[in-house]
Amino acid sequence: MEHVFDSLQQFWQFTGFANCTWQHLVMIAVGLIFITLGIVKKWEPLLLVPIGFGIIIGNIPLFTGLKIGIYEDGSVLNILYHGVRNGWYPPLIFLGIGAMTDFSALISRPRLILIGAAAQMGIFGAYLLALQLGFLPNEAGAIGIIGGADGPTAIFLSSKLAPELMGAIAVSAYSYMALVPVIQKPIMLLLTTKKERLIRMSKPREVSQKEKIIFPIVGFICTAFIVPSGLPLLGMLFFGNLLKESGVTKRLAATAGGPLIDVVTTLIGLTVGASTQADVFISSNSLLIFGLGLASFVIATTFGVLFVKFMNLFCKEGNKINPLIGNAGVSAVPDAARVSETVGLEADPTNHLLTHAMAPNVAGVIGSAVAAGILLGFLG
Repeated sequence: MEHVFDSLQQFWQFTGFANCTWQHLVMIAVGLIFITLGIVKKWEPLLLVPIGFGIIIGNIPLFTGLKIGIYEDGSVLNILYHGVRNGWYPPLIFLGIGAMTDFSALISRPRLILIGAAAQMGIFGAYLLALQLGFLPNEAGAIGIIGGADGPTAIFLSSKLAPELMGAIAVSAYSYMALVPVIQKPIMLLLTTKKERLIRMSKPREVSQKEKIIFPIVGFICTAFIVPSGLPLLGMLFFGNLLKESGVTKRLAATAGGPLIDVVTTLIGLTVGASTQADVFISSNSLLIFGLGLASFVIATTFGVLFVKFMNLFCKEGNKINPLIGNAGVSAVPDAARVSETVGLEADPTNHLLTHAMAPNVAGVIGSAVAAGILLGFLG
């Protein structure tokens, strides 16, 4: 009988109930919230559902030494997490993004790339705030990239500059990407007048196939020469777009923009979520990172909208830009552009801004990769 009790006691020690702490329960609750928002609210379900379930996986209380946790060498989760920790997944995501992106709106109106550049001030604003709060320069750079509204870029840069903060940075970046409509709309309404929201923009010109093919080649050479450290992201982004626009590699483009990006998105979401183990994730630094992430989104949206208003000072009547597309300068494609469309239709149900907003939105994708390259070059 004593042997039976000893066996039961040993079994109990291996269960999650025996090893559970309040921190585990808090993180499991967070994972459930993410899943609920993804399914019920449909806020970026392709991101929030894998991340939410990953958070639950990473916070099942484990008996030490089982070698199944994400931070234990040789475990399955640890092997999958190498793609995040070593920055393998983000370039593959960018390959898929490039294969799905149409740069026509930007090619037809190249001046709108300036909006995408202005919105990157969210990155550098958050960087300066993080320095003021006591983070080291490399940590501040990794935190600042959250303002680009680009989860893969945030993972790539934090894996190089501050791997110990990667879990908090990645979850913060993806969380705020899902909350783009909630965060941006009040700022857009606050910074614009009713008259400005009613501005109608002329239809973009037609872009030839030759221009679409030349753009990724010239775009890559120009950006890579300016910021060579952004090569992994910029190279894959423009290569994916060339596969799409060349017209002779349709199978490769379909694979990159379909099955490949779906698999990598699933793995990156699940492992990023699992990396938020309670003993590693719950800290004052994590709370500060979430606060700085929100600040960076606010700064990025504010600068994007205000920069359009500044540009309009030099535009003739009839050629002005609707400042509602200023929010789309962040890299959250196409969600930020959809916010421009939604807010624009609320002001005038016949004024569609989606096509126009896609120009600064895709410029934001390039801009966030360039900004990451700048930070990596200076701080890496």
